[in-house]
Amino acid sequence: MKKENNIPIAEDDDILPEYDFTGKKGVRGKYYLDRQQGYTVRVHNEDGTITETHYGPEIRLDADVSAFFPDAESVNKALRMLISLIPIKQMGEKKAKYIAHKQPAKPPAARK
Repeated sequence: MKKENNIPIAEDDDILPEYDFTGKKGVRGKYYLDRQQGYTVRVHNEDGTITETHYGPEIRLDADVSAFFPDAESVNKALRMLISLIPIKQMGEKKAKYIAHKQPAKPPAARK
């Protein structure tokens, strides 16, 4: 049996009567996958120009890693320093794929 939402609605709320959400039900995670892929916000200015900002996919750090970085700027600085240590030659190369070849079966040893 479902529980009813028993949140009392105060009369002095700023919600207008046309915003009646009784009987409505939200969908959890409706836009989750879209947000994971990134999104673009376009603002149409009064002078006719359009300001466009792209927000890439969200990157989350584990708790033990985030303890060392107070903000996004320090993470970016550390990653840029790490990138500078990688030789340029390696950055453009693709990783070699390991192909396992089957070895020919050895003939069974003769018993004496």
